[in-house]
Amino acid sequence: MAKLVVLSVGMTGRTQDLKVEKTTIGRVEDNTFQIAEPSVSSHHCEVLLRGSEVVVRDLNSTNGTYINGEKIAERVIKPGQILRLGQIELRLETDAPTAPAKKQLDQTLVMQRGVSLNELEQGSRTSGFDTKGSGFSKKTDKGNRIFWIVAALVGLAILGGLVYALTMASK
Repeated sequence: MAKLVVLSVGMTGRTQDLKVEKTTIGRVEDNTFQIAEPSVSSHHCEVLLRGSEVVVRDLNSTNGTYINGEKIAERVIKPGQILRLGQIELRLETDAPTAPAKKQLDQTLVMQRGVSLNELEQGSRTSGFDTKGSGFSKKTDKGNRIFWIVAALVGLAILGGLVYALTMASK
């Protein structure tokens, strides 16, 4: 028997057995398989059983219906293929073996370790390289200091002008 298995986080493992000739999928309750997720249209698509084939037909959905990343209007989906409705991914599975059993490869992607927060805070000190003059040295706060010195001088000049004006007015 064919079934759709949800792969997307938050709904992982939800399944819908495809027992009847037509299964509707969408966000609202009157669908055979309701997927209450904003990127799924109210009546997104329908899955039709035609003999041994499983056919997916888009119902003019807003975000489209995709099989293995390709946008479709109507297409046969095969076991193991990924059906995407908006941001939700489902896989078609069957009980029947599709091919001779092969050893399943681990799908985990090993990523290189990034930079730790401590390494960022220490800057070039941990690298062992002399980065002076290379454009990677720590920036100074010189521009900020100049701004505050000029602002203080202008403030003093204004204050001095007010004091002078008040003393002249009182004479």
